[in-house]
Amino acid sequence: LLHNLLDHFAISIGEYLKYQIKSGAQIVQIFDSWAGQLSPQDYDIFAGPYQKKVIDIVKKEYPDTPIILYISGSAGVIERMAKTGVDIISLDWTVDIKEASERIPDNIGIQGNVDPGILFGSKQSIANRINETFSKVLGRKYILNLGHGILPGTPEENAKIFFEHGKSLLY
Repeated sequence: LLHNLLDHFAISIGEYLKYQIKSGAQIVQIFDSWAGQLSPQDYDIFAGPYQKKVIDIVKKEYPDTPIILYISGSAGVIERMAKTGVDIISLDWTVDIKEASERIPDNIGIQGNVDPGILFGSKQSIANRINETFSKVLGRKYILNLGHGILPGTPEENAKIFFEHGKSLLY
């Protein structure tokens, strides 16, 4: 019964992502909010095959549209995530990005990994963390992002500092 339900969800999510692309999205992201709670063996049974199914559904019609996969708590399944056919793996902040980079094939980009708690720090601490993160992924396709959403109470000015400093490194 569970596998039938997961299959149904995978098909529905795949169709929804295709609708987003058809409506103009240039990149899409899959958030799997519970897969990081699974053991690697259970990931192979209950998450990975269905993530791959979603990606296969989308890639069949939109092979050039990048797909990002985010799993909170994914440190134990990073290599497995790479086998789904995803273009970019989004990392939370619980794994060192340099170590994760060594575990992710070079053809797969990386997103995120910055601890959202850093946005409660000083302007200099935010800039330092961004610089440190960039230095660990030199030569990789990388999208600067937090390892999770902005936390409640985060000063808006600090979010602005995060994005402005990140943009300054690209130009």
